[in-house]
Amino acid sequence: MKVNTKMSCTKQSRFIELLEKHRGILHKVSRLYQDQKEDQDDLFQDIILQLWQSFDTFRGDSEFSSWMYRVSLNTAIAYFKKEKRRPDRQVLPDAAISITEPQPFVKQEDRMAILYSALHQLDKVERALVFLYMEGQNSREIAHTLGISAVNVRVRLMRIKTKLKTILKSMGYGA
Repeated sequence: MKVNTKMSCTKQSRFIELLEKHRGILHKVSRLYQDQKEDQDDLFQDIILQLWQSFDTFRGDSEFSSWMYRVSLNTAIAYFKKEKRRPDRQVLPDAAISITEPQPFVKQEDRMAILYSALHQLDKVERALVFLYMEGQNSREIAHTLGISAVNVRVRLMRIKTKLKTILKSMGYGA
């Protein structure tokens, strides 16, 4: 069997170019679905592998970034489910996470850590919705990526905002 190396190099070059352009998506998804650095790195690698294995299915009907979101989120959700089944992973109850005293001044990087901590308390679909919303996608684009209606996106986002406020308040942040 003869392999067309020119086509393989072109495909690989195109993949790497697109991956580099949208690399931030992978970092954000990894951080959103895993809280430990080594787990984030493992998930990051799994997403890249899945993107490469699925690259031939990208037809260009949508933006590469939209396709990348979908593959990344699906991979992260599958990885998250697999990790939750591991016996060495122990999930703390929500009560163990709460902080009783409010924090007066918080640096930018600390605020991001607090946000990610709160986001980790959401379910996987809620996290995907928040992530896509924070990426600036409108409800129609989010609906297309997640396979739900735009109305459902807007309703869920309102509920998630309320839920996040409650979570942050229970952590000692927010009014």
